[in-house]
Amino acid sequence: MEYPQAARPTPFKRYCKALSLQADAALLATYRELHAPESVWPEITRGMQEIGILDMEIYLLGNQAFMIMDTVADFDHDQAMQVLATKPRQAEWELVVAACQQTSATATAAEKWQLLERIYKLES
Repeated sequence: MEYPQAARPTPFKRYCKALSLQADAALLATYRELHAPESVWPEITRGMQEIGILDMEIYLLGNQAFMIMDTVADFDHDQAMQVLATKPRQAEWELVVAACQQTSATATAAEKWQLLERIYKLES
C-alpha cells in the first residue's frame, strides 16, 4: 500500500504511538468505522488542530493501532495532551472508543496511546 504525502514547508515534530485494541472482529470493525473521515466528530478534529496537531494517521495491524502525529515545532506533548483532555466532547469520544480498546473506560488519550521509541532514521 502506498500513502503519498504532501511536503511540509515548515519544521514540525513527529510522534509515533501504539495502542492495543480488543482482539474481536466486530470491535475492530467498529473502531475502523469510528475513524472513517465522515464519522470522526468535528469537535475532536477541531480540538486536535487547536492544540497544534498538524496531521495524524492511524494504521492497524491485527489488533495493534499505530499513530503517526505531526505537530507544530514548539509542541509540548505532555502539556498539549492535558489541554486536549479538556476540549469539548473529548472525554465522551474517549469513552466511545474505549469499548474497542484494551483500556479502562476512564483513560485519557495520553494514558492509552504509548509513545514509541525511534530506533532508526534514514539520513539523506
